[in-house]
Amino acid sequence: MRRAHWYAACLIVLAVIVVPCRAFAFFGVEAGVGIWNQTPSGTMSYKPVAGTIGDVDLKDDMNLGSETRPFARVKVELPLILPNVYFMATPMSFQGTGRKNAQISFGGQTFDLSSSIDSKVKLDHNDLALYYPIPLLKTATAGVLNIDLGLDARQIAFEGTIRGGGQTASKSMTVYLPMIYAGIQIKPIPLIGLEGEVRGISYASNNYIDYIARVKVNPIPVLFVAGGYRAETVKLDIQDVKADIKFSGPFAEVGVSF
Repeated sequence: MRRAHWYAACLIVLAVIVVPCRAFAFFGVEAGVGIWNQTPSGTMSYKPVAGTIGDVDLKDDMNLGSETRPFARVKVELPLILPNVYFMATPMSFQGTGRKNAQISFGGQTFDLSSSIDSKVKLDHNDLALYYPIPLLKTATAGVLNIDLGLDARQIAFEGTIRGGGQTASKSMTVYLPMIYAGIQIKPIPLIGLEGEVRGISYASNNYIDYIARVKVNPIPVLFVAGGYRAETVKLDIQDVKADIKFSGPFAEVGVSF
């Protein structure tokens, strides 16, 4: 809750700062805060022990359920040949208590799920994208269609912890991933807009794709409210951590644009 209040305060401060600048048309700004209902699924492992379940299931073994978390994003359209900038912060954290007639391993330790096992997974990430719109497309379509293409840098703060039977195993790391960014905006009428975003990378046996679909309504020229669906599919093998997981669910958002 404190994090959500912090994001809201940042949005208000940003609006106060950029309104005078926008009056001179130096740049354009879109900023929003919202909540995302995140549902995890899939498996992960970290230094499994032979003869045990090494691929820990987020639902069946860890009993991780849906969580609603805040998020914030800011887009800045710069003049001349400078690339536009897109920043997005997405906190993700899940906790659960599992019980199952089986043995699982994590971090080289074995846990007996016939007793309660507490687990926590955190996957906070921040994105910074630099992008350009396809030249003249928005002008040629009278403002109805725009497509953005660019590069995104994603910082991931991962932490996985399992506790039970007097044992604790954990792994934490920070990973930086370069990704391709693409965005599309369709505005058939001034009141309503349809938007899509994709960020992704694929190399060797690793891939990470983030999809966002958004319906945006502008009740007044400066303010927008939006809702949509977001899904992240992750298949990575980094620093002894193997993950084949997905996070998905609906979101709601409110923001300002100038």
